[in-house]
Amino acid sequence: MHSSSKKLLDQFANGDRRALAKLITLIDNRHEDVLEVLSIVRDRSGRAVKIGITGPPGSGKSTLVNRLISEFRKQNKSVGVLAIDPSSPFSGGAILGDRIRMQDHNTDAGVFIRSLGSRGAHGGLSRATRDIATLLDTFGTDVILIETVGVGQTELDIMSVAQTTVVVLVPESGDTIQTMKAGLMEIADIFVVNKSDRDGADHICAELNSLSEMYSTHWNVPVVKTVALKGDGVDDVMRRIDEHGRFLSGVQDKESRTKQLLLGECLEVLNSEVAELLAQSILTNKKFTKIREQLTSNKINPYAAVIELKKLVRIAK
Repeated sequence: MHSSSKKLLDQFANGDRRALAKLITLIDNRHEDVLEVLSIVRDRSGRAVKIGITGPPGSGKSTLVNRLISEFRKQNKSVGVLAIDPSSPFSGGAILGDRIRMQDHNTDAGVFIRSLGSRGAHGGLSRATRDIATLLDTFGTDVILIETVGVGQTELDIMSVAQTTVVVLVPESGDTIQTMKAGLMEIADIFVVNKSDRDGADHICAELNSLSEMYSTHWNVPVVKTVALKGDGVDDVMRRIDEHGRFLSGVQDKESRTKQLLLGECLEVLNSEVAELLAQSILTNKKFTKIREQLTSNKINPYAAVIELKKLVRIAK
């Protein structure tokens, strides 16, 4: 590990927010020290409550997050916010950035807000989201709010990061519900119908309650009406988040679920690292030169190239 990374870890361990910000950048940019850094901080994590906030664009996710920050701060809890924005196709960085979000909390030392580019990640989550949430957890953050790009992908991996997932919809989200019935229920621990002062709010709430009755098993997914801009209903969202946390604490197969999550985390990291190594090899390794040249000269198609590449890659079974 580079001496600069070791120094950052020492400063981080002493509660230095600048070191935290620099380590987040190190992780988001996939610095060569990232695995060693995460291996060190991972064993000290596990205390924070992680809450995912997802939903279609324009549903008011950021406004709700802003309100939730205020409510958690009233409880004297420190809050970290990871806002996953669409990436710039040129720089790979977040388009929206931190400064136009949640400006009410810019001067609050108990709140840490960071925007991350999705970088084309499936499920609306940045590749580094889990890792940075772990970093915030180890830093001593009480609550971590993770706001994603949107809902609709089948790979909504927010469930593997957050203990509680809040799906934010609006009265006009009827089409989303019809096309994603089972998927929404798989994702959601709490439904929020925001902008509920608009026409159609009662109808969509009835639809969601019906879905909850149809698909819910152990946990009955509640439906909460809010007008986040005014703060209406936010206290009810807080109550439901607390209820879901207590429900999880009493789950019978909690140990089994923890083991599954740990294995899933390991496989996710492994997949990411192996994919990166293979991609680098394909671009630079002489063994792959012939296949690469055939592909780029249109002599074989990408699928045929993958078949040939698989023959060259040997993984022990």
